[in-house]
Amino acid sequence: MNYFVKGNPDLCIGCRTCMIGCVVAHEGVKIFQMKPGEYVFNPKLDIIKTATITMPVQCKHCENPACMNVCAVGAIQMIDNAVMVLQDKCIGCKTCMIACPYGAINMVVSSDGKKQLDGSERVVANKCDLCTGIDGGPACIRVCPTAALKLVTEEDVETSVSNKRTAAAISLAQVKEY
Repeated sequence: MNYFVKGNPDLCIGCRTCMIGCVVAHEGVKIFQMKPGEYVFNPKLDIIKTATITMPVQCKHCENPACMNVCAVGAIQMIDNAVMVLQDKCIGCKTCMIACPYGAINMVVSSDGKKQLDGSERVVANKCDLCTGIDGGPACIRVCPTAALKLVTEEDVETSVSNKRTAAAISLAQVKEY
């Protein structure tokens, strides 16, 4: 089962620290040494703020991901309990962006320096990768000042389902037959 990060809207204050943590985890501290305008800020999650809710939105690493199913070049693959974009294979068609039911995929200028055949900048898909290969796991979780983010594992899902079944059984046992 794939893991994913779950946000708690009751704890999220919309400070965007998770977004900064994400960028630093993937790009390193070099971004703090750059001048404004020298760096494009491309976090792999987004914060949604409305009148009634504030919450991070990011990839849920679906078991049967629509984004992967529509990718014509196989640039989206399941690797180590996560749905990953292989940006070197991505052709920037945006089909995955449209297919994602969570709106968790953005298009960004490729950081590999490669250009399109016409000389323009190459645009590729960008989404949460659960900080795969980064010590400590997802940076967004580690830096959140209110602990509004949690990594959901297979064990967490099984425990949640078990608790719901127990509660349902207790509730059904209290129903009297007439």
